[in-house]
Amino acid sequence: MMLELTDLSLSRGGRTLLSGLSARFEPGSISVILGPNGAGKSSAIAAIAGFTESHGPLRLGDKDLAGLPADQRRIGVMFQDLLLFPHLTVRENVAFSARARGSRWPAARRSTDRWLSRFGLIDLAERYPGALSGGQAQRVALARALASEPKALLLDEPLAALDVEFRDEVRADLGVHLREFGGPTILVTHDREDVDALADEIVVL
Repeated sequence: MMLELTDLSLSRGGRTLLSGLSARFEPGSISVILGPNGAGKSSAIAAIAGFTESHGPLRLGDKDLAGLPADQRRIGVMFQDLLLFPHLTVRENVAFSARARGSRWPAARRSTDRWLSRFGLIDLAERYPGALSGGQAQRVALARALASEPKALLLDEPLAALDVEFRDEVRADLGVHLREFGGPTILVTHDREDVDALADEIVVL
């Protein structure tokens, strides 16, 4: 389903962080948001996800998201720092969304193991995030975001924390998984190589 923003704006403490953003993000597309530091790229992600209060119509399919809390928007988010829970195993991290929705552990584990197999992580299921490589941790974070069964996916600088020598491999892996996701994907990046490899369209702030 389409994600549509109309004149989206965001302010905090009397300071305007984002003003007048209008865009349509098609199902199955990967859209990259570009702009200089301070242009409002991460603020746009936060507003769409529902982490901060914003103004202006915001629709996902036929559903109006304005005023809805983040946990009711059905939007998956992957952050630059990944934010994996360090005290949980890989399996427990990916199962977090299902468990938070009230699924009992046996059902959550079956669903989670399907995601782990899809991402080539099943052999790492009992490891903790501190024992993962950067590319492995990135796959765990993406699997966790998709395991919540989102209708749209937001990624804020997902490759920025990786060492440069690993980015090409991880970028290619990320592209494969994003192409399999049927909803709109929005990616914030500063890296021109991310744009060339992943973007179907570009939004410039």
